[in-house]
Formats: sequence, C-alpha cells, structure tokens
Amino acid sequence: MTNPTRVTFGQRDASFAEDLKRRVSEYFETRNLSQRANGAMYVKALAILGFTFGVYGLLLTGWFGPWAMLGMAVLMGVGIAGIGFCVGHDGVHGSYSDNARVNSVVGLAFDLIGANSYMWRITHNVLHHTYTNIQNMDEDLTVSPQLRLSPHSEWKPYHRAQHLYAFLAYSLTTVFWVFAKDYKYFFQKDLGPYKDKKHAPAEWARLIGMKAVYYGWTLVIPWMVLNVTWWQFVVGLLAMHMTAGFILGIVFQLAHVVETTEFPLPDATGNVEDAWMVHQLRTTANFARKNRLLSWYVGGLNYQIEHHLFPKVCSIHYPALSEIVQATAKEHGLPYPESETFLGAVGSHYRMLKQLSRAPVAASEPKLAVAA
Repeated sequence: MTNPTRVTFGQRDASFAEDLKRRVSEYFETRNLSQRANGAMYVKALAILGFTFGVYGLLLTGWFGPWAMLGMAVLMGVGIAGIGFCVGHDGVHGSYSDNARVNSVVGLAFDLIGANSYMWRITHNVLHHTYTNIQNMDEDLTVSPQLRLSPHSEWKPYHRAQHLYAFLAYSLTTVFWVFAKDYKYFFQKDLGPYKDKKHAPAEWARLIGMKAVYYGWTLVIPWMVLNVTWWQFVVGLLAMHMTAGFILGIVFQLAHVVETTEFPLPDATGNVEDAWMVHQLRTTANFARKNRLLSWYVGGLNYQIEHHLFPKVCSIHYPALSEIVQATAKEHGLPYPESETFLGAVGSHYRMLKQLSRAPVAASEPKLAVAA
C-alpha cells in the first residue's frame, strides 16, 4: 500500500460539484436566507446548554438520593453530547455566524465540555473533512489501536472480536478525550500530512486553562459540594462519561464506517481520481433523515453527506439541502449512501466492524481500493 505524504484530488465527475454548488447557492439566494445559524439554531443551543447545566445545578443541591443522582449523571451525559453536536461542532466549523469572533465564542463550548477546540479544527475540520476515509490521512480511522475501521488498516489478532467490544469502547470516548487524547495530539510530532507540527504558546495556554476549567466544574466542585463516598462519585462520573461517549462515538461512526461507504487509496503519487466533492459522496453516509427528533438532537449530523459537502453551512439547513444533493447525485449517476433508520445504520456499522475483524487475504488486497 502506498503511503504518500500529500494527497490531491482529480477531476473525475467534477461537473457534479459545479451543478450542486450552483443549485445550493440558488436555494439560499431565491429565499433570501443566510447560510449561517438562524433563530431556531440559537434557541436550540440555549435549550441544550440550559438543560445540561440545569441538571448539573440540581445535582449539586444534594437533595436527591443515590439512584436519582445516578439518573442525573446519565442525563448530564446526554446533555454534554448534545452540546458537542449542536453548539461546539457548528461553532468550530465557523457555521454559526459570518463573524469569526461569534464562531470562536460558540466553539468554546467544546472546550467547556473538555475537548480542545483548536486541536479539533486540525484533526476534524482539516484532516478528516479533507481526506475522508483515506488511510494515514484521516485521523478518525485511527481513534484506537483496538479498532480496525478501514480495510487498509493493519490487522491484529484481537480485532477478531472488535464487533463485540467496539460499542463498549465507544462509551469510553470522552474519558480518553478529556484526559489523554488532546495531550497526545499536542505532543505528537506528525498529524496526518503535517510533519513536525508546532503549536503556538497561546494554544498551549488555552489547552491547560480550559482543561482546568473543565476539571473544576466536573471534578473539583462536585467533590467539594456533594456528600457522597468516593466510589459513588466515580460511578456517577463514569455514568456521565459513558453516556456521552457512547452517543458521540456511535453517531460519528455511522457516517463513514458502514457497508455503503468506500475507502479509496491514492496512487503512488498521492492522487485520487475523483473530484473532492465526489470523494465525499463515496466516503460518507446519511441515516434517519426523516427522524426529526433525532435530527434536532444530533445537530444534523445524520445528514453527514451535506455536512461534508458544505461544512460551513449551518446544520439547521441540512434537511432542505439533502433533497438538492440527492437529486443532483442521481442526475450524475453518483451514489447517495444512506440508511433509512438509525437502527438500520447501527446494523450496517456492526456488520462492517465484523467484516473488518477478519484477517485480510493478501491476494485480494488490490480489490480493497474499490469499495469497502
């Protein structure tokens, strides 16, 4: 397998991108709509923030018994995942406002829930969104050595059972993220195509400062205020993290590691034949587009195709754009991967994990560049 340090995209089916961008521009222009957040998006953000910290406030009162407090910890996890989906994610992508300062402030929601927004811009906005499902370039394919998420990733004997333990691993997503992942990436010399990556002193300061804020409100304050044993405290903390981690982990995996997505390999010179927008179509999948409640909660991330094609457009517009994208893809004879339901997408992801759990056959290796 080739391992280029730079990947470029070709022009195959480039007319799709031209037609799609024109139609999406017409959609916003003819309706006099901004591509950024509208009032409904801000109301949703305030609702999710209010819910999460409202539960947090009730938890700190100490008025409730152990089981009720455990339930609140689970609700906190639901809220934290919602903040990541509906507030931080759009903010870090710069899709809330045309004002960069507004986006920066909104993006701090990520830091507030323990994830460094600066590092997310590098690993997610740049590496994942640019080089989706390309081995050694897309950092999302290497979230854990215990998981094999691409047919081009190295296989280990323990991967045989990954379809059995993967969902438990997802529940530990935020534990690893807030206590290890960001630090690991800051100290890591190479990130995808970035070699010997340096980070400004201000970003190091923000990493340390915002981590301190996060540890303060999730660890220090509850420990000082609540009259609980150490093991009750640990159980509650794990309940919060495992709930948030599982929700975040599964939603993001359903977008790229399913049976309908592809894992293209660049040639020896680092070239991928497809135009970039076509590459996004082939490597990304939607799910449960008609489920309004799910769409509201996950911040439109069940419309991952639209998000990858137009990452700076606010997620509130994805349902409308999906009709345009699907119709344009059909006209150009291109795929529009999706699962009609959430459970259907989970099933497809499970089967994909099981497929990737098998030891690859050397003779069939060249065929893996076509599709997963």
